[in-house]
Amino acid sequence: MKKPLNSSSQSSPKYKILHIGAEVTPFSNVGGLSSVIAYLSKSLLKKGHDVRIFMPRFSFIDEKQFPMEMVFEGLAVPTGYAEGDGKPTELICNIRKHVTEDGIIVYFLENMEYYEKRSNVYNYSDDHVRWALLSYGALQFISEKLDWKPDIIHSHDWHTALVPNIVATKYRTSPFFEDIATVLTIHNIHFQGKSVDPSSELNFDDGKSQIPKFFSGRLKTLNFLRRGIIYSDLVNTVSNGYARQILTREYGSGLDKLLTELRSKLFGVINGIDYEKFDPLTDPLLPANFDINSIDARSENKLSLQKEFGLKEKAEVPLIGYVGRLDQQKGVDLLLEVLEKFLKDFNAQFVLIGSGDNGYEKAAQRLAKKFPQIVGVHTFPNFTLPKLVFGGADMMVMPSRFEPCGIVQMEAMRYGAVPIVRATGGLDDTVTDFDPATLNGTGFKFKDFDGWSLYGQLVRATETYRNKETWRKIQENAIRQNFSWTEVASKYEDLYKTAIHYKQEGFFHGDLFEL
Repeated sequence: MKKPLNSSSQSSPKYKILHIGAEVTPFSNVGGLSSVIAYLSKSLLKKGHDVRIFMPRFSFIDEKQFPMEMVFEGLAVPTGYAEGDGKPTELICNIRKHVTEDGIIVYFLENMEYYEKRSNVYNYSDDHVRWALLSYGALQFISEKLDWKPDIIHSHDWHTALVPNIVATKYRTSPFFEDIATVLTIHNIHFQGKSVDPSSELNFDDGKSQIPKFFSGRLKTLNFLRRGIIYSDLVNTVSNGYARQILTREYGSGLDKLLTELRSKLFGVINGIDYEKFDPLTDPLLPANFDINSIDARSENKLSLQKEFGLKEKAEVPLIGYVGRLDQQKGVDLLLEVLEKFLKDFNAQFVLIGSGDNGYEKAAQRLAKKFPQIVGVHTFPNFTLPKLVFGGADMMVMPSRFEPCGIVQMEAMRYGAVPIVRATGGLDDTVTDFDPATLNGTGFKFKDFDGWSLYGQLVRATETYRNKETWRKIQENAIRQNFSWTEVASKYEDLYKTAIHYKQEGFFHGDLFEL
């Protein structure tokens, strides 16, 4: 992929950055998106940038835990309708503010109908209205009601991908927005905002027409992500590998041709992990703490993990772990099918923590019944057991069909659990295949999404495990990897510098906005 402009540590400018997202840790947590916004913001703040966040005010956000103050009451967001149309001409919102312990200002868009009455973040029939309201509300607030102007507006995934579209069209002649650069991060290109069959020409959104009114049926057919890609000054995704893959028909989810046309503004930046939160030397959730110089202490965690799941407590038996969603993307169907064959012939154990597809949950439970004392599963949400798996399992398996970035493999390596992954997207970028000739490498990789490929790497890993000296070397290689958010933030500084340059030079705009 093309490299962004470089910002040296001595001359790097300090930016005012506004992140707009549907979910942000610790206020709302559904997927990895929430953590990315939170940790990236924290790291950018530490590097001297003025970072703020804009998100919905959901009713489940505890105001006692996160005190808020009202900063604007009665923000009237136009819906596009006129008096006499029979539809509301405005949606009335409030803006509340919370300052995190790190000093990040978080603005909450408050609206009873679209956020506070909802028990979940996603999956409502009017999501297109909810996220359009978030996008319009954020821009109206900062431009009209807030004495603060960002240099960068950073939108995350399809939910806020209308932001660049609105900036480039509705606010095209606004002096306030004339030098603000827009950045869009694609966390998963599979989700684009359209809720209709795109094969129908009647429902196809070329991305260049006017944004429909809020309650128009046409708004529901909009491809929010397509519009974000077209109108943003810069687009990035969460790994270099995924940035390359989405240029292909297989992984581009219908946007590959558009991205190929605009590939000059497409970049990849791998996500990171919080090295303070994920530290095996201080983690209170581990029975035995350790670091690279005391890896032997992991054996105590392994025995605790085996006891937790009712497995035979044998330190010498290789223990394979899986932590994550149970869905098709993660290759859970392939994993469970292969494990049933693998465990018949090899002396190994397997533990799974995850929830999701009901069929996969039942299949995992059946596997545990078929192999008692060898397989343990926990198919309910759990925030403590994953740490025990990272700190006690010998290997972590991730056979994903596709993986934009992946966090589990980084967390596993931090804790000395050796990853077995399919070489796709961020998994391919972050895991180096072990070379027995040089003893270099951090894990085991397979290319093709098929059972024999996964089976082969499971065999290879468990056989390598028998050589304790070699296995220790792989663990040390893995623990030494640096996936800290500090490193990631430096790369985003370069992206922001590039986005501002593109904005100033008028790249990717031109006749496109003559609507």
